[in-house]
Amino acid sequence: MNELLLVIFRVMIFLSVALFVIGIFKPEWLRFRQKQPGRTTIVATAMGILIIGFTGAGAIQYAGKNNAEAVNPGKLLGEAVYAVDDNTRRCDPGTKPGTAGASNDEKTSTGIRYMVKTPVNYNASIAHPLLMVYAPGGRSRYESENYMYLTQEATAAGFVVAYADHRKMTTETIEQLAEIPGLIETKWCIDTKRVFLTGHSDGGTTAMGVAFMNGTKHIPAAIAPSAVGIRGEDLKEYNCPNPLPVMVMHSSHDTLFPGYGKETIEWWAACNGCDAASPVKDADGCVTYAGCKNNVTTRYCEGTGTHPEWPGKNKAIIDFFRAVNK
Repeated sequence: MNELLLVIFRVMIFLSVALFVIGIFKPEWLRFRQKQPGRTTIVATAMGILIIGFTGAGAIQYAGKNNAEAVNPGKLLGEAVYAVDDNTRRCDPGTKPGTAGASNDEKTSTGIRYMVKTPVNYNASIAHPLLMVYAPGGRSRYESENYMYLTQEATAAGFVVAYADHRKMTTETIEQLAEIPGLIETKWCIDTKRVFLTGHSDGGTTAMGVAFMNGTKHIPAAIAPSAVGIRGEDLKEYNCPNPLPVMVMHSSHDTLFPGYGKETIEWWAACNGCDAASPVKDADGCVTYAGCKNNVTTRYCEGTGTHPEWPGKNKAIIDFFRAVNK
């Protein structure tokens, strides 16, 4: 039933956009009981339908996530299975004061708050991969965790996970947010060669920016941004970083950043030296580019949700990062 309602609300969103355009440019096309409504009436009606559509779709999505968490709570800490051998990177005993569990009130020197979640059986002598999650616009670290529900799966896979509060997008802000992995490394045992970034909307833009901006592009070993707000034309202003594993997620129905995902992955495919002419479709519906330099994975996953919807490819994201070896 929820799926049907979600479709109805999405249809309302698209119809409202069409009605808005008609109201502005061709109001004479509309008749109601042999009367022509005025331009103001049509536009107001369109805006009302748009608000109802977004509100309804958001409520159903939120309820769906709550139901999912009731079965598989995304905020619980997982228990990692440590596979230790001679190649395992380690930290000297007593050098990392960060504790196991949740540390919810960490703060940068500029006042950005973030929280760190470890596996429930966190071992302070073994270097963990770090999953840094950047928040969508206006979301706190707590809301971001609720929104993307990555904690349980990631910690069970042996990751330390961090969520940062959102800050208004500027180059300076991205640089400040990029400091957080380094701060975490001073307190928790982190494999500095396996720092991974993800996020949605502004969070995805932040993950992208950290990966190609001078001064920060050395930080991530791979990125998985979602619904980024960077166009291909914007990216032309930047030099390519070294080949980097990338998994871009974007929706074909994203009306806020329409087509940005394809433009973004084309830039990354070119930077990674991939064969852009023949991406291979994977079993999960994503496409992977072949022939990339250093064999870095370059993937594009296109969904059908609206811009505010997290794509929910959590297992695919974690598997993507786990496959990266440095």
